[in-house]
Amino acid sequence: MIDRVVRRLGAALLVLVLGACAAPPPAPPVEIRSGVIEQILPAQISSNQHQGVGAVIGGLAGVGIGSLIGAGTGRDVAMVAGALGGALIGNEVQKKNEQPVEAQQIVVRTGSGVLVVVTQPLGAPLFVGQKVFIQGSGEGARVTPQ
Repeated sequence: MIDRVVRRLGAALLVLVLGACAAPPPAPPVEIRSGVIEQILPAQISSNQHQGVGAVIGGLAGVGIGSLIGAGTGRDVAMVAGALGGALIGNEVQKKNEQPVEAQQIVVRTGSGVLVVVTQPLGAPLFVGQKVFIQGSGEGARVTPQ
């Protein structure tokens, strides 16, 4: 009986190990198009790179301060209140200190005549009439010089 259970557990473990060794599916190919820049306009991109960090840090600070207050159930209540208050205050402080990122909105006419508009952070100097590549699609699209 125990022998049978050990064999089944061993078989299940073998299946898990072999499944973990399987190769992940191939990544979708990155689409690269080319064209000529028709227009470049200044723009700004809102910074949401570290969204929520202020709330987390504020919440942790609130828990730390709340743990110094009272004893027993009172301490637990103070820690919960400190966590909630700290998270709210930390989130508001982060919102006030976020600065938008300078960017550029680039209008590119592709070889097929289609206009593509890409907004990206400032990077390599680009100019109207320059031949460029458009790499990727959606929010991940980037314009790079040829």
